[in-house]
Amino acid sequence: MLEISGITQVFGGVTALKDVSFSVCKGDITGVIGPNGAGKTTLFNIISGIYTQTTGTITLEGRNVSGAPPEDLARLGMVRTFQNIELFNAMSVRENVMVGRHTRSSSGLLACSLKMPWALREERRIRSEAEKWLDFTGISDLADVVAGNLPFGKGRLLEIARALAVEPSIILMDEPAAGLNSQETLALAQLIRRIREMGITIVLVEHDMELVMDICDRIIVLNLGMKLAEGTPREIQDNHEVIAAYLGDDD
Repeated sequence: MLEISGITQVFGGVTALKDVSFSVCKGDITGVIGPNGAGKTTLFNIISGIYTQTTGTITLEGRNVSGAPPEDLARLGMVRTFQNIELFNAMSVRENVMVGRHTRSSSGLLACSLKMPWALREERRIRSEAEKWLDFTGISDLADVVAGNLPFGKGRLLEIARALAVEPSIILMDEPAAGLNSQETLALAQLIRRIREMGITIVLVEHDMELVMDICDRIIVLNLGMKLAEGTPREIQDNHEVIAAYLGDDD
């Protein structure tokens, strides 16, 4: 589904990532973990088209997408959520999700401005699709609330609903459990599993190790900008190099 090959990222004289390679299988939940400063978000920024890597390639379903901008990646089925929630705060919850759905719109600006019949029909479909995803994520009762007034946990669900409205084949989630309480994190785990059951591949950066070990099929561990380990949750839990990177080595 996704192939990361030899990714190196240099900022000035600082090497943030060095020769990072791994694969993500279709339908899997893959976790990317590591201590602070390991390069996790930098890697996500490269995969999602925010940064262009110094060297290396990103392949999505057999297509080289290295350097492709986020809007092109969205059309190819890759979307992303952020550690710090990014919403249109002055718009309603429903309108935020409709924005995601508009990436699949075929009506142009002129047709929408003139309120042509086909454009109006498409807008009704977009609204209906948005409400479907609000219901899926459990926030349909908040559809008319201004997004900027949402509590943090509900804002996280809205961001996921908007990503789903794009009809992605793969979602990158950057610390989806950040700022959530234990009850919200449990509900998030259930939601991520339901998303996977729809056939959507998920890659997540996360510091909540209980969540990662509970839901991930495979885990990639970064440390100091390099891949330290890769394996199943059990293999990662038993890996002495990973334990040393997180807790320090007494030797």
